[in-house]
Amino acid sequence: MKLGIVSILAVSLMVSCKNAQVKKEETAQNTMVNHTITDEQLMDKVQKEALKCFWDYAEPHSMLGRERYHEDNIYPDNDKHVVTTGGSGFGLATVLVGVERGFVPRKEAVKRLTNMMDFLAKADRHKGAWSHWINGETGKTVPFGKKDNGGDLVETAFLTSGILMVREYFKNGNAEEKALAKKCDDLWKGIQWNWYTKGGEKVLYWHWSPDYQWDMNFPLEGYNECLITYILAASSPTYSIDAETYYKGWARNGAYLTDKTKYGLPLYVKHNYAEEYGGPLFWSQYSYIGLDPTGLSDKLVKNYFDLNKNQVLIDYKYCVENPKQWKGYGPNYWGLTAGYTRNEDGSTGYTAHMPTNDNGVITPTAALSSFPYTPKESMDFLRFIYTQKPQFIGSAGPYDATSINYNNWFTPRYLAIDQGTIAPMIENYRTGFLWKLFMNAPEIQQGLKKLSFQSTKYGIK
Repeated sequence: MKLGIVSILAVSLMVSCKNAQVKKEETAQNTMVNHTITDEQLMDKVQKEALKCFWDYAEPHSMLGRERYHEDNIYPDNDKHVVTTGGSGFGLATVLVGVERGFVPRKEAVKRLTNMMDFLAKADRHKGAWSHWINGETGKTVPFGKKDNGGDLVETAFLTSGILMVREYFKNGNAEEKALAKKCDDLWKGIQWNWYTKGGEKVLYWHWSPDYQWDMNFPLEGYNECLITYILAASSPTYSIDAETYYKGWARNGAYLTDKTKYGLPLYVKHNYAEEYGGPLFWSQYSYIGLDPTGLSDKLVKNYFDLNKNQVLIDYKYCVENPKQWKGYGPNYWGLTAGYTRNEDGSTGYTAHMPTNDNGVITPTAALSSFPYTPKESMDFLRFIYTQKPQFIGSAGPYDATSINYNNWFTPRYLAIDQGTIAPMIENYRTGFLWKLFMNAPEIQQGLKKLSFQSTKYGIK
């Protein structure tokens, strides 16, 4: 689901979850996790459960991630076969975690991943980019909006990050694995990143449609979740952009820097439309599934890890301060990011939760995908929700949206783009597994150097 603030989808499902919630609460005590469970066991558990969205509940033909999975079996617009491009990229990373941790057999994963790459090769592409949504049965573009029926460069970037990590993981394997890596490489090289500069403008654009051309008119300017798009575009061996496009377009010639602080913590950059507190927490996560912020800098931002850590800590401190006095908010129950929400009439909708848009709903992926930045605070949340709030846990881990304030309200539903960041970011905290795969890709190292990035961790100067 597209999550730039000005283009957030306002989904109003208007369906009550009451019956599903009552049923879940009846069995909640049977699924209570014992307090003696160790931190390592808890992390294993939530990673393995989040994997189900992309392994057990994948779209059956393409094997890619469904836009959403509903345990209440209520699907609007018959979208069981709608594949999400960006969420599938996070799903690829999640599957790799599953292989590395032994949750799924390596051979089965190779077979499934090969199926995915074959599907993507035949699916509709728009100057090499995929659309936001794809029909998992036919490979045809599913419009995200009337004029949003073509290439989506940001969702394509999230997908490509996963594709590159798959390539790196299997490129030195057996014959089947090398063949899979080759398919990944071909897909990567076919994306025309520079086309999305609209004829050479020094900025990337989010959308292009064969029917509506550039009518969406959404330039990618920082700071939000789109950094990875510029990194990949600069790293492309076939259709790359130059450094000027990054610094003029994304960095706005330095105009996105700020000296503002919140709770005594520097923000470093102006978070678009959310300069006071920083944006929703997915901004510290989506670009960093593979891109390692540890010791990472460019000519303007001196430490990306500090930038992300401070954004998360500001969100955490806001929830602990709890200026709106929502019931339940505190050190063990925090985290605001885009996802499902509770409408005023009690139905389920969608919004970008953040301190400046806080309606009493906590999205578990916010804290869980922040493990690299706030390991103690994230673990406190993980332990609390599994040991104290089992009604918030479904078959694929914590549900997408929860609220203690509204009588333990929750959605018995999952969004791929939310659930897909949990296992990867926890793994990056535990072992740095995905960060190492992505950062050691030769093109990525060259692309970072082109943009004057430095990484003390990977020797990039």
